[in-house]
Amino acid sequence: MSAIAADAPTDSLLRGIETRYNRAKTLQVLFREDYTPPGKARRTESGILMLRKPGRMRWTYSQPPGKLIVSDNKFLWVYTPADNRVQQLKLQESDDMRAPLAFLLGRLNFDKEFRNLHARPEGADTRIVGEPKTDNLPYSEVQFLVTRDFRIRQVKVTGFDNAVLDFTFDQERLEPPLDGKLFQFEVPKGAELVEAGQ
Repeated sequence: MSAIAADAPTDSLLRGIETRYNRAKTLQVLFREDYTPPGKARRTESGILMLRKPGRMRWTYSQPPGKLIVSDNKFLWVYTPADNRVQQLKLQESDDMRAPLAFLLGRLNFDKEFRNLHARPEGADTRIVGEPKTDNLPYSEVQFLVTRDFRIRQVKVTGFDNAVLDFTFDQERLEPPLDGKLFQFEVPKGAELVEAGQ
């Protein structure tokens, strides 16, 4: 039973979003990422996000220049040029607040991932708000701003510590040709590699 089966328009909106993203094998979109840690100033970063199923992501940052996050479906690498440092994590062990975006790489299923889903109009778009189904995730709420043609324009993630990670997406392209090499990470020369758990 759907979390909001009684609300047919919302339910059909959720199914439309799932169909749009589950059919796509590749996706490319410009992103702006606003991160507000508790009690600290907001930090804004931006760049281009490329996704290729199964499980491959590449976040190429233009701001700050050179920052890079790559997933090859097994590992997640985070390169910060300011520290000349690479963090390597197992993808399933990554407790990164980007996790709500990772479902775009697999099978998007709102009923499986979220509880207490509800929707409200916001201008021409609809804002969908939900809580994660499991409590062992680092976030307490996820919001999606969605267009009438089922395109996700914004994902806002609120952490249990009240940190907020807000992604705005623009110029989405479904099924762009993305070379598999884009999702292979090479540690830059001289960079320190730090593996999770060490």
